Amino acid sequence: MDKKSFQDDLIGWFVSEQRELPWRKDQDPYKVWVSEIMLQQTRVDTVIPYFNSFLEKFPTIEALASADEEKVLKAWEGLGYYSRVRNLQSAVKEVRENYGGQVPDSPEKIASLKGVGPYTAGAILSIAYGKPEPAVDGNVMRVLSRILLIWDDIAKPASRKIFESTVREIISHENPSYFNQALMELGALICTPTSPSCLLCPVRDHCAAFDEGVQNELPVKTKKKKQKNIELAAGIFTDDQGRILIRKRPETGLLANLWEFPTVELGLGFQRQREQLAVHFEEIYGFSPKISESLGEIGHVFSHLIWNIHVFSGSFDGDIIESTQLKLVTEEEIQEYAFPVPYQKMLKQYLEFKKAD
Repeated sequence: MDKKSFQDDLIGWFVSEQRELPWRKDQDPYKVWVSEIMLQQTRVDTVIPYFNSFLEKFPTIEALASADEEKVLKAWEGLGYYSRVRNLQSAVKEVRENYGGQVPDSPEKIASLKGVGPYTAGAILSIAYGKPEPAVDGNVMRVLSRILLIWDDIAKPASRKIFESTVREIISHENPSYFNQALMELGALICTPTSPSCLLCPVRDHCAAFDEGVQNELPVKTKKKKQKNIELAAGIFTDDQGRILIRKRPETGLLANLWEFPTVELGLGFQRQREQLAVHFEEIYGFSPKISESLGEIGHVFSHLIWNIHVFSGSFDGDIIESTQLKLVTEEEIQEYAFPVPYQKMLKQYLEFKKAD
């Protein structure tokens, strides 16, 4: 490969063809950081409105570091993978306390921040600070596996090191920001996972896979393990004033610190779903609820498991003692609390059913 010619063709294409994205308007390291965290496992079109809204609420490191976690989670509601934003807030607090509110520009310091892995560190250092650091994600590995005919399995963690060292060899030192962004953009728009648009590719003349006709065989990527199916029953329960019972999930684990409705994982016994939910309610709160027939089912796919939620509504007459983990809220107040997507769907289903009733 003629390295200089490759760099010129790639960067020249990016200059003329790059998408207008809100985080590209300037090279503010905080904005680059927020965008890269949001873009992990989330599509660009989905991220744009979230990014704009998040920056309106938390325009600076100081604003995010000082914000109430409940409001931060609410701003992230619907994006999923909530540990991303919890780690981001922890990390900006570190930046405020240890670096005077300025995102560090050294690989060692930035990599020590919570939730900042090699890719995010490389993206911030190259895009915001113009340092020739690799920013290697699945997109970049796919592009380079084709261009350079790399047959290593990109699903294996060890392969990332191969691609990182490759980027260090070919990255533009004059414009590392555009070089890394161009690789990402190429993977998003042209060198796609299936049916890459080779005839439109600005670096086709440099691509060994195209030359050999094997672009559709790369990258090599072994399949993940099959997702586990979990059956759940959940209920929207109201007290005698019509307030809805919500509870906070544990501080660690899946969907940590978000709010939910009383939910139980269903056992394999002969009890019906609503009976298992009633038993769970009584065990936790000390009295039996009245539960309606099913309002339907909601499915939700995570990276490692699939939820199938059997949805019910119900009421109760006993006293619930509220706490930081347990609330009784009106339909208006509930909008202030951050819920995972399946519970947002559940609330919508409940309100529509109630309206039609």
